[in-house]
Amino acid sequence: MAVREKALLERVAFPEQVGVSSKAIQAYIEDAEANGIESHSLMILRHGKVAFETWRAPYGPELPHAMYSVSKSIASTAVGFAITEGLLFLDTKVIDIFPEHRPEEPEPWLEKLTVWHLLNMTSGKDISPMASKAGGNWIKQFFGAKWGFEPGTDWKYISENTFILCAILHKVTGVSVLDFLQPRLFEPLEINRHPFWETDENGVEAGGWGIYLTTEELARIALCYLQMGKFNGKQVIPEEWVREATVLQPHSDENGRPGYGYCFWMNGENRGYRLDGMFSQFGIVMPEFDAVIVLTNSEINEEKVRQCVWRHFPFGFIDDCETEPVDACHDMQYPALTDLSEKPRSPLEKKIEGRTIRFPKKRLPNMIGFPVSVLTMTVTYMSADRAGNMDHVIFSFQENSCTMTWEEGSVRNSIVCGMDGNQRRSPMHLGGIDFTAAASASWENEKTLALWVRPLEAVSERRFRFRFKGNKVIMKPVTVPDMKRTFEFLAAGMGRFFKNKLLVKLIKHLVPQLAILLEPNHRGKFVSKK
Repeated sequence: MAVREKALLERVAFPEQVGVSSKAIQAYIEDAEANGIESHSLMILRHGKVAFETWRAPYGPELPHAMYSVSKSIASTAVGFAITEGLLFLDTKVIDIFPEHRPEEPEPWLEKLTVWHLLNMTSGKDISPMASKAGGNWIKQFFGAKWGFEPGTDWKYISENTFILCAILHKVTGVSVLDFLQPRLFEPLEINRHPFWETDENGVEAGGWGIYLTTEELARIALCYLQMGKFNGKQVIPEEWVREATVLQPHSDENGRPGYGYCFWMNGENRGYRLDGMFSQFGIVMPEFDAVIVLTNSEINEEKVRQCVWRHFPFGFIDDCETEPVDACHDMQYPALTDLSEKPRSPLEKKIEGRTIRFPKKRLPNMIGFPVSVLTMTVTYMSADRAGNMDHVIFSFQENSCTMTWEEGSVRNSIVCGMDGNQRRSPMHLGGIDFTAAASASWENEKTLALWVRPLEAVSERRFRFRFKGNKVIMKPVTVPDMKRTFEFLAAGMGRFFKNKLLVKLIKHLVPQLAILLEPNHRGKFVSKK
């Protein structure tokens, strides 16, 4: 999925030229590292120019990155265009767009539901975050969901609200959301491609999740918002929409939350607002300081990352200076992620070479809906296509690398894994998405082959251990970052979604156990002779 996008944003020679402290940048990076935050990229803009940028290898500027709920802000922008052009209105009733879902018996709350409610998460529809998106009709799922409250009387963060906005846009524009945005947003920002956006089975963009953007693409969108919809002096996003979408909406600032706009989060105090996605994908817009901070990460605890940012910014914004300060820092970058190191090769390679390993389907992961894949659950949990059930695994060995070929359903992939301490990159298509797989391998001992695969457009890595014993093979998959920690963090927040205290307690107890259930040992065997 790598793209070759020309660098449009102007860069400065050093951060202080546009009033950004190098010391503050270095302090932030050191703080993030000390707190165990796996940062993938950082870009800081001030006065419309890039003051600083860095990526953690193997991530790089050419690679789109999973944005999760940043997608909501992009969908909101599309709604803003549609409203400005008279194709839609804030008070448009949702059921009028989908009359086929109007029940025979009048449903007052459904008749009240409008586009405005969807935009600010006050729709009242109560869809479980655990609801599967694998197969089925997502629109029907929305209309069939129970009500949590009357529209406009409370607030609850439901990603499917934004999916319905995308479904509405398909109806009123007659084209996909990406096609609608291409001449209105992407081309004026010189994003000269269709970003990938996951869809339902009918081709409707997920809306609340699923878009992949490069760091600079997100920076251009955030900068356009900072400049009240202008980019390179041209009005791109309607100014009135920028004003309305980025202010606090009713009910969303309860219980100490900074609050929500039209699919934008408020930062509180004088910190502006942000485009925000799970695992800490941020486009932070700070109008008071004429600044944008863009981060991509693999950190489930978003508050930890935000607090790390606030410890150094906006304090790190200073007066501009024309000459570089004597004490400016020059070594401001993230250390590279580790690869498997080079180790002695096993004599088993000759016996394994070219032979096919069959792995029976594991019943429990399939029952839960998450069969084991080279992709981790962090990639597939909200996808229509979850891939999974690795089978027909074949290894071939070269001088400094090995190749793993395998099947998941009807999809067959081959990736090259470096065995000399350096990863190799290969194209990989899984779960309906094109990835760039960075992979390395090494022998832990004569009978155990370790293999690490990182889809660079995603936030996580899959690590495998293949243990060979005669004709039998045991495969153990694990996720990095640790899936158990991810589940524990998500379980801790279940009180936001379920009011029944006993149910919440049960979920908090059971959800972390899913990590064990979803990553079991897989026992296979060779089915072809050497």
